[in-house]
Amino acid sequence: MTNSRDRASGRRLRVVIAACLITIAAGVLPAAGVVEEAPTRTVTDALGRVVAIPTDPARIVIAGRAVMMTANALYMFPGASDRIVGIGRIDQGKGNFLPAIDRTYGSKAVLEQNVGAEQVAGLSPDLVILKSMMKESLGDGLERLGVPVVYIDLETPEQYQRDLRLLGQIVGQTQRGEELAQFYAEQTERVRAEVARVTGGGDGSGGAAPRTLFLYANVSGGQTVFNIPPVGWIQTSLVEMAGGAPVWVDENRGGGWRSIGVEQIAAWNPQVITLVAYRQDVVAIRDSLLARELWSTLDAVRSVSFHVFPLDYYSWDQPDIRWILGLHWLARTLHPGAFADKPMADLVYSFFDFAYGMRRDQVDAVIGGVLEGIEL
Repeated sequence: MTNSRDRASGRRLRVVIAACLITIAAGVLPAAGVVEEAPTRTVTDALGRVVAIPTDPARIVIAGRAVMMTANALYMFPGASDRIVGIGRIDQGKGNFLPAIDRTYGSKAVLEQNVGAEQVAGLSPDLVILKSMMKESLGDGLERLGVPVVYIDLETPEQYQRDLRLLGQIVGQTQRGEELAQFYAEQTERVRAEVARVTGGGDGSGGAAPRTLFLYANVSGGQTVFNIPPVGWIQTSLVEMAGGAPVWVDENRGGGWRSIGVEQIAAWNPQVITLVAYRQDVVAIRDSLLARELWSTLDAVRSVSFHVFPLDYYSWDQPDIRWILGLHWLARTLHPGAFADKPMADLVYSFFDFAYGMRRDQVDAVIGGVLEGIEL
């Protein structure tokens, strides 16, 4: 009898223990079929939206148009490249700069500019970063698929400071984001102050501001088409901040490039011309124009002030991180007395060190080999 009672008691004890374990497990483990969500935090993007993003995003995709500008900015945050699993194709005629500073670039998925939401989602991103212009064509579709999207602008000097801080929040490097934002703010103010010093005012008005023309040339079918930027684009802002008087502002108050004829250029007769030719040989285009009789009558040509806007892999006039180099160069070009004790080459070396940690010999090898418009 005693043994029977002991065995029954043992069975009851085991049943009680098992029931307790089941109860505890039910309180700790998620129910079948329920996936626990990763912890999130919020950021405010360029469109003013409060967006929930992963606390530590590890699978970032940069897609759509103008990827170059977004990617080059994100790469200024140490280790951020390790988080990128997909990136849009980048090439403005001289190839892509980023593989030179990222040995793992070849492992990332390369996306075409017209990539669809399903293809991006197929990379299993936990965050996608897009330019604001991509909201309707790509971003909305991604959000319908449940993919978090953060929009940035990076189009004006003011937006650069805001969006660099935003990128710092995204990758958990707020101090670096603030450092970068302050760098652009301080360098911009330094140029303005130096222009004011050498011109005795330098506010972009009056006789101190040379009449300046920014031209984008595109050769097609043997014909050269000339374009001027709208008043609201960074190219116009660069001329104004550098102490020049942009002669074209009244002719393009729209939202994109506007074509002009040689007759209009002659009528403006600028004192300084800066030339870009994205994806084409800008030096060859400039030299071919100099050989034409009409151009020889322009003040800018007669005073040897017809310049190629500097470029390495990308032209320095664009809202890419290099625009601050373009601003410094333009101030020195419009006002030869500006920064007389600070060679432009020194600024290039220090910039790429600050932005990407590149040594002087790396800058010589990577940037120096494709650089045009200035010499290191």
